[in-house]
Amino acid sequence: MADFIKINENDNVAVALEVIPEHTTLNVGGTDVTTAMEIPAGHKFALVDIAEGTPVVKYGFRIGNATAAVKKGEWIHTHNLKTGLGDLLEYSYEPDLAEEKFTDDVTFMGYNRKNGRVGVRNEIWIIPTVGCVNNVASRIAELSKGLVRENIEAVCAFPHPYGCSQMGDDQEHTRQILANLINHPNAGGVLVLGLGCENSNIDVLKGYLGEIDPERVRFLVAQESEDEIAEGVGIVKELAEYAAQFRREPVSVSKLVIGMKCGGSDGFSGITANPTVGRFSDILISKKGTTILTEVPEMFGAETILMNRCANEELFHKTVDLINDFKNYFKSHNQTIYENPSPGNKKGGISTLEDKSLGCTQKSGSAVVKGVLAYGEMVSTPGLNLLSAPGNDLVAATALAASGAHIVLFTTGRGTPFACPVPTMKISSNSALAGKKDNWIDFNAGVVAEGERLDVAGQRLFDEVVAVASGKEVKSELAGFHDMAIFKQGVTL
Repeated sequence: MADFIKINENDNVAVALEVIPEHTTLNVGGTDVTTAMEIPAGHKFALVDIAEGTPVVKYGFRIGNATAAVKKGEWIHTHNLKTGLGDLLEYSYEPDLAEEKFTDDVTFMGYNRKNGRVGVRNEIWIIPTVGCVNNVASRIAELSKGLVRENIEAVCAFPHPYGCSQMGDDQEHTRQILANLINHPNAGGVLVLGLGCENSNIDVLKGYLGEIDPERVRFLVAQESEDEIAEGVGIVKELAEYAAQFRREPVSVSKLVIGMKCGGSDGFSGITANPTVGRFSDILISKKGTTILTEVPEMFGAETILMNRCANEELFHKTVDLINDFKNYFKSHNQTIYENPSPGNKKGGISTLEDKSLGCTQKSGSAVVKGVLAYGEMVSTPGLNLLSAPGNDLVAATALAASGAHIVLFTTGRGTPFACPVPTMKISSNSALAGKKDNWIDFNAGVVAEGERLDVAGQRLFDEVVAVASGKEVKSELAGFHDMAIFKQGVTL
């Protein structure tokens, strides 16, 4: 394993792949660089003298400006680097579209639903319309665990705090997210559990569901039942009997929709895990599948790369709106637009939002952007899609599931045990994390820093996703974790 990596030939920094001691002389592209101090793993050091106020370049792009003169070999981080990003920006469409190439189809073992959609799980979901019945939903799920057998793979409740006392967009978003989850093909049967007096009551929610199979989706209003828990358990038993008729069968991977996000990123994320996911995305799209990239605030600083990969000018303008709407959201709450990266990101070597976003957007690979989705909007166009959602891990992952993702790929340099409503596959950016948290991590992309080619890692990840889509449980599923969260933007009554 090399001591460092210079990511792009135009970079004026390199990244330490392991701790580099003080006074270590490294040969970088034929030029000797001697470290002026110890460089932590994942952190940057200067390859040339960098004057105060001038750009620091990584990934071939500016990641901020030096706040003081930096000598060749010095550590570059938050103490001498700041963001160069400003407020709302003007953008122009300068298309840079990769040639679309298609490869041979591959199949996975999935569940064909009666409405033509495909699932990768056959679970029973209990979805509360309002937080007041969360405990009832969880109790019904707990009492129904004995139904997990053969191809009934889980009984899951999805508590959340919303569904009432909401206004405007928040209320609409709650209803749309709940409706999309009710319709999600990973659920072979769904119990929608209401209280009876909430804003988003069952009668209201039915208007968001479209045509439903009454054998697959059942409703229960707690205020109208003498014993809502016993009645709920009875309904879940009937749903399990209905769902048991479905069996896995070969399905084209062109039917797969895969969500992509990151959390707890470090200095390795943009070198290993995120580019590996990017290679995966390109492979799936070459087989006419679909990927969705989200976390809009973590696109700030790299957004022009995505804008110029939009298939047409209409999608370009949608992407501009995607970015600026989120910036205006911050401004409307009198918050700093560029309050990023997180403490964990900084500890791992990420110094500015540009640094973070240029690594983050590598999950999109090189594919053309074919769709831009509002929060709560279902994906409809195959290929790479961008989705409006915040950086918060659980909110963003739930948004991906609600937009149609069968599986979410989650890259991380710090690790996390969380899961969203669909299989949430954890991809480590470094081998140390994969070794330490084997109970969390499903795939180690850290081997890329140790010499594995990105193309090889991307193909391995593709094969693993096919296995998960075919029924292999990810670590969070083995732990029994299922969570959801809804984006709150406005007033609570």
